[in-house]
Amino acid sequence: MTRAAAAAPAATVFVVDDDADLREALAGLFRSVDLATATYASAAEFLNARRPDGPGCLVVDVRMPGLSGLDFQAQLADLGIHLPIILMTGHGDIPMSVRAMKAGAVDFLAKPFRDQDMLDAVTAALARDAERRSRDSGLRALRTAYDTLTARERQVLAHVTAGLMNKQIAGLLDLSEITVKIHRGHVMRKMGARSLADLVRMAEALSIKQT
Repeated sequence: MTRAAAAAPAATVFVVDDDADLREALAGLFRSVDLATATYASAAEFLNARRPDGPGCLVVDVRMPGLSGLDFQAQLADLGIHLPIILMTGHGDIPMSVRAMKAGAVDFLAKPFRDQDMLDAVTAALARDAERRSRDSGLRALRTAYDTLTARERQVLAHVTAGLMNKQIAGLLDLSEITVKIHRGHVMRKMGARSLADLVRMAEALSIKQT
């Protein structure tokens, strides 16, 4: 096993449904394709449980006692829990499905659904979450690198990525042009940028603006 494979966290499908038989049926379906599964009888049970730190998605029944699936979807967004959601219902209608999709649901499946439709939806949801996690990890790395810059280097970064030449930056900051070049070199090295285009993309991701 390679180091990358060993470090890659396993994906988990979280099933939230008050119907015990359906929970077990879905768990069996996901296990049949080697997907880790955790099941919960209610939204509250899911929220109170410890969850593995890895890619995942939620399969949630719309109609449950207490918090409904749609309200649960909204609460997750408020809590900053960004797991992709697949909603399922035996009583769905068009307005309900539109609301769910507008709120970011990956799919809205009417019961009874085909096993393959559920597996396709889960595959898409897990891919979306893996992409989000990769993007978030990259942004955290950028912020960590940015935190290593001195105050002057941050000023130079902002001006460079706004399109100013070294001579212009030197005039704005009351520095010599050679000093600006030195700061610019430090910024490129600390940020891990291979080109100005790289640095501009990093500044955009970090929402750095010229002041």
